[in-house]
Amino acid sequence: MIDIQLLRKDLDSVAERLATRGVVLDVDAFRALEARRKTVQVRTEELQARRNALSKLVGQRKGRGEDASAELAEVAGLGGELDQTKAENDQILQQVDEWLRGLPNLPQANVPLGSDESGNVEIRRWSPFGESAQGRPIASQQGAWGSETATYQPKDHVDLGARLGLDFETATKMTGSRFSLLRGSLAALHRALAQFMLDTHTREHGYVECWTPVLVNSESLAGTGQLPKFADDMFSVRRGGPSETHRADEAPLWLISTSEITLTNQVRDEILEPEQLPLRWTAHTACFRSEAGAAGRDTRGMIRQHQFEKVELVWVAHPEASTQALETLTLNAEAILQKLELPYRVLQLCTGDMGFSAARTYDIEVWLPGQQAYREISSCSNCEAFQARRLSARMRTAPGRTEFVHTLNGSGLAVGRTLVAVLENYQQPDGSILVPEVLKPYLGGIDRLTPGA
Repeated sequence: MIDIQLLRKDLDSVAERLATRGVVLDVDAFRALEARRKTVQVRTEELQARRNALSKLVGQRKGRGEDASAELAEVAGLGGELDQTKAENDQILQQVDEWLRGLPNLPQANVPLGSDESGNVEIRRWSPFGESAQGRPIASQQGAWGSETATYQPKDHVDLGARLGLDFETATKMTGSRFSLLRGSLAALHRALAQFMLDTHTREHGYVECWTPVLVNSESLAGTGQLPKFADDMFSVRRGGPSETHRADEAPLWLISTSEITLTNQVRDEILEPEQLPLRWTAHTACFRSEAGAAGRDTRGMIRQHQFEKVELVWVAHPEASTQALETLTLNAEAILQKLELPYRVLQLCTGDMGFSAARTYDIEVWLPGQQAYREISSCSNCEAFQARRLSARMRTAPGRTEFVHTLNGSGLAVGRTLVAVLENYQQPDGSILVPEVLKPYLGGIDRLTPGA
């Protein structure tokens, strides 16, 4: 969350920066709350000082054999008021904390201004075989859909996948909408992609692989910013089956929407030594999103599912190194697309399109010829100290002194969306799919997925 001291010292500036994200900060309400807090705090300190002075006087009187009943009576009378002011102070601090937890991170000064995705700025493009005169990626010589003279119209992954083992109908029967079932070579390709991503990040990029829970408690979600604001976008469960008697106040467990949650929570309530940094972790997990805020979007295909898989990248970095860390993390994610020879572009998100916890974000969008559009496949963010403050994740700066670390995260990559990109970019006119060169060792050397095989 935002540093409370920053609000106390420069409230108007914080309000201006939040306004670029479309958030209206109630400056008057905060000032009123702060004034009340200061009044209660001053009164609490006065009462404590008076009680301490009286206690000292009682000791002196008793030491001289004098009557201290008046002082003792006053001390007793102060106790009730002091308990009341302490309780009121705690209540105000809790209000401030809850209020702060609902505010998004402040954008870095050089983030483009904008209210929505139209304000995002393209940073770079990469296409292994160049672009057409219309600015669209060209396919390899083997992929006929992308050449300047091609008459073949590329299909989208739904039509391609239906002949290869992609089954939405059965998944809907088993569970409901926005779930998918993969069979045969398509399931193997999905598994191969995840393994290839993990191998690349651990062997070439220096990440430590983790295997994490997919169920977490509320504290973990609050630490990385999913709670309380995005509770409706999460799935929650309670322990036990329908025959169990559940207490009304029983805390739920939550299915993770990303392993950013579990990877980052490894440093919750920890004090790290500077030489431990950076910490770089990766994990391949199932992820779950109810997508309450995305009703009606991308209902066709695998682009927006309730259950999907991701290989996540997380950094815990020294504050002075996090700016460069974001550039490196983004390049690590891009490397997967380059090895797969999938065209993509990188966008810097504007203030109004960034995620709740981010101070700066790059989105990587892969080209999908079936849609004739770039679609997001990774979002890489520097959260600075925003999550660390919620997590109480610190580094030691001197004996007895600490500072919040910076946290960063990004997809490296979303496995299902990468599968979609491979199907659409490697499709052939006969409906078969060429296997990217780097994936052949993971698939026993086969070079093509064939319908009906």
